[in-house]
Amino acid sequence: MSPRKSEAERIAAIVALVCRDVGRGTAALIAATPGELEAAARSLAGATSVGLITGFFVPRGEVRAPETDGPVGTALLAAGLAACGVPARIAVDTPCADAVRAAVAETGQPVGVDEVGVDDRPGLDRLVAAWRDSALSHAVSIERCGRSADGRPRNMRGVDVGAWTAPLDDLFLGGPWTRLAVGDGGNEIGMGRLPAGLIAREVPNGETIACVTSCDHLVVAGVSNWGAYGLMAALAVVRPAWAATLATFLDAARDLAVTRAVVERARAVDGVTARREATVDGFGPDVHGPLVDELGRIARGEAAD
Repeated sequence: MSPRKSEAERIAAIVALVCRDVGRGTAALIAATPGELEAAARSLAGATSVGLITGFFVPRGEVRAPETDGPVGTALLAAGLAACGVPARIAVDTPCADAVRAAVAETGQPVGVDEVGVDDRPGLDRLVAAWRDSALSHAVSIERCGRSADGRPRNMRGVDVGAWTAPLDDLFLGGPWTRLAVGDGGNEIGMGRLPAGLIAREVPNGETIACVTSCDHLVVAGVSNWGAYGLMAALAVVRPAWAATLATFLDAARDLAVTRAVVERARAVDGVTARREATVDGFGPDVHGPLVDELGRIARGEAAD
């Protein structure tokens, strides 16, 4: 085994694994957010109660389904926090609720799921009040389509997906909590933190899809699930007492099991291919597995040179 690496070296290794362009034209978005993953993890290290938001619906041709990216990473991050003694709950709208519930059930941790209807404004207002009453310290949005400049949520193709997307931006912004966000394309909640016009210049359809909802710390990842895992690994580095617990959730077999659960129980699809299979953004277990396992090794301080 190589000598134990420094905290800075371990964080740098995590960033190199998860914050990289996988073909979406996001290199400039990543370059514009240096140090954000570490800052987000350091903030989360002081969390006392966390609310997470996820769920991205895919309406394409005959396909109408939630995507695998988002619910899987969100559930595992929430489960890791819960296992460390930090209460966690996940908010999702009805079209993606079954996927989140399937993911949470597979983790085996006591994570609550708050479901709200797409057009249920009173329900959303009640949820905002409930989150405020529970004194959340942090809200974390992961792969959640947010409102663009004209107020409509759009997928990467520029299609308005408002018919399947509740305005959970209002929940994210609705309390005094610290706001963390993870995205991989430019249309997700939190991307409003980026310099004005950057998404429009760099991402296909960027002018149309760019989300205007901002946050305190933004992680731009190659795949949003990777961003969630990167947060977990970095949290293990900056909060060593949690490292062993968090590392148990950074495991390829566990990642695949949760992914299969959302596909088999909730009929989720890959958001890139629109196929109902245990892949995420066009990548299979052969890509995700080694990455997740390497993050687990970094979390435990065991990464090789």
